[in-house]
Amino acid sequence: MMKKFNFSAASKALLAAGALSIALTGCGGDDGKNGEDGKPGAIGVNIDLAKSVNAVFTNATVEAGTVTVDFTLENDNGVAVLGLTKDHDLRFGIAQLAHVTETMNNKDGVATEYDRGYQWQAYINAEKSPNPDWVPEGESDINPTNQFQADVEKASNCETCFVDNEDGSYTYTYQQNIGSVTTPVKVVYSADYTQRATLELKFANFAANANFDWQPSTGTTDGIQTRDVVSIETCYTCHQPDSLELHGGRRVNIENCASCHTATSGDPESGNSVDFTFMIHAIHKGQDRMTSTPEGMVPAPYKVIGYGGGIHDYGKVMFPQGPAADCSSCHLEGENAPANADLFKADLSNTACIGCHTEKPSQNHSSTNCVSCHNSTDTYSGTGSAEKRHGDVLKAYKDAEAMTVKFSNIGLTDGKFSFEVQILDKDGVAIAGEFINQGTRVVVAWDSDKDYPAYTEASYSDRRIKLQDGSYDEGTKTFTLIGDNFELPTDAAGKTFELWSAVEVCFNNGGYGVAEVVMTECSDNTRSIEVKDAPYHFVWSGTGEEPEVEATMRRDIIDASKCQGCHNQEIYHYDNGVNCQTCHTSDKSIKESVHKSGKYDKATSFAYKAHEAEGHNLKYAGVGSSTVIKTDCMTCHTDDGIKLGRSPERVWTYPNTETFDKAGIYVSSDAGACLSCHQKYLSDSGKSHIEINGGILDGISAEDVQNRAAETCSTCHSPEKLMELHGN
Repeated sequence: MMKKFNFSAASKALLAAGALSIALTGCGGDDGKNGEDGKPGAIGVNIDLAKSVNAVFTNATVEAGTVTVDFTLENDNGVAVLGLTKDHDLRFGIAQLAHVTETMNNKDGVATEYDRGYQWQAYINAEKSPNPDWVPEGESDINPTNQFQADVEKASNCETCFVDNEDGSYTYTYQQNIGSVTTPVKVVYSADYTQRATLELKFANFAANANFDWQPSTGTTDGIQTRDVVSIETCYTCHQPDSLELHGGRRVNIENCASCHTATSGDPESGNSVDFTFMIHAIHKGQDRMTSTPEGMVPAPYKVIGYGGGIHDYGKVMFPQGPAADCSSCHLEGENAPANADLFKADLSNTACIGCHTEKPSQNHSSTNCVSCHNSTDTYSGTGSAEKRHGDVLKAYKDAEAMTVKFSNIGLTDGKFSFEVQILDKDGVAIAGEFINQGTRVVVAWDSDKDYPAYTEASYSDRRIKLQDGSYDEGTKTFTLIGDNFELPTDAAGKTFELWSAVEVCFNNGGYGVAEVVMTECSDNTRSIEVKDAPYHFVWSGTGEEPEVEATMRRDIIDASKCQGCHNQEIYHYDNGVNCQTCHTSDKSIKESVHKSGKYDKATSFAYKAHEAEGHNLKYAGVGSSTVIKTDCMTCHTDDGIKLGRSPERVWTYPNTETFDKAGIYVSSDAGACLSCHQKYLSDSGKSHIEINGGILDGISAEDVQNRAAETCSTCHSPEKLMELHGN
């Protein structure tokens, strides 16, 4: 009987290796030539492991209508990204920057050919019908109709178009031949026109976009026709970058947007144009977009029905720029500006006009050919170009910005704080009182290097002094103002004081028939604009200004330039910069949301008002765009602006959320800063955490809080930790 042997896996491997060795050594003779060296492997990171990817086009050609592009992928460290395939979420677009003309009736009713400049035309288009399942029943301001839409092509739809060069560089040949495109939108290719190739590569958590502009007839990328109007960095002045990652996060490049959102593109479910110029202006006009009817002006919200039937109602947009007529909010000119930043002055297109003002801005308008009347060369009598008409709105602000406020003779009059004030023009000459709105004010404050006067000591309403309540010297054009409604603190000597002007100067209104906006004697027919000048700070000697001592400035909290970057000239009221805290102190009294309701549920400090402003948290408010998210502290604050522990004497007032009585509660310094966002979300554990670490949430007075508070928040909550906790 045969014996059976059980071999382990290791024994089997050993026997196999021995047998192989015998086989190899058992043959005599030469073993042949050495094989060729293999190609060096590329140094890079595999695309499926990459944490970042940046795409760059390196070349593009057109041969018999066939477009071929070369591009590279690298990560943020400049390392090649390898292994891209056609089956990744990779898409390409192609467009032409063509010269466009349009025939419309001129202002005399004669058919005339108009130059519309250079506009993008996409070669890849589709005709789309409204999806009945996506059209909301009863929705207003939509008109579902068939529309053309520019599109991109998927690399995965072609087996032979994509080539991996195995070194982080790739080649793609377009499926769309651009030599003769006749349907659904006719595009006549010209090798002399600028062409734009676009790429979009989508990953789970990020996207890469790229574009490449070139002129096929010369192969050059320099000195060619461009349409580079607005920089994406300008958009970031107000927008969170994440909020502009559109179409599911795959499209982040403004150049890609502009060459796809073309003049022939529309949204079938709403019937509205999605031309880039029209769409951007209509969106930003937002809740102020109105159209004229025989019965008067009515809202005309711009709406788009997104993929799957989601309604994007841009009538909810609260455009923060004031006045909205300032084209330079987006169209920045000057050094490092886009090549065509001044295109908005060229009087070439009606599209932007209609985007903002609709096809019927008034009953006097019978044509949509806006620039036939509103131009710089053949202007309809009494009107002007878009630049002139928008400039009329802005000129008063620009003139007021060049003015200054001069304070002098600061001292005491019959024991009351007093001073003189003049408004000076751009040349330093005093402006006469008839041009100054004498119902406007100067605000007095002390402890401006800390947190301003306690509200119970001197409310802001007592510290405001109207020009008309003082005296006026016509000879010197000087107002003398006396603070009759407040008492100086007994320890005022040595304190830093502030005089802040909210004084306004009068101008005529622009508009039809107005040749120029100029400073004008105040009347019921004028408008008044705040003089823009920084607050005046000084140290009080006990009887007047102490000239030998330099005033101490308050700690950095917000960067006012960031506020004005979004809000421009107008924020809410008293629009001389951003000095809201001089009135809206941390301990300012609480108010009723509903007047005379008896429910005191609203704090009024600057921090509370800023953090709770509806437009400052657009992750949840308005259109839910995430344009501004208040958890990103650096949107408004300086680098040290959220540093805790810097003002232990500060006290806040907040509503008592149990009783909502008029007295409210007093809260310690750092805890109060947190409550400006978190009071309504504060859990019992959060409250306990604050109180264990020395915070006061139940004070009955400022003195009570100051006697008991011993906050240690800053020990753990550094600015870096706070940013991290807020998701940054």
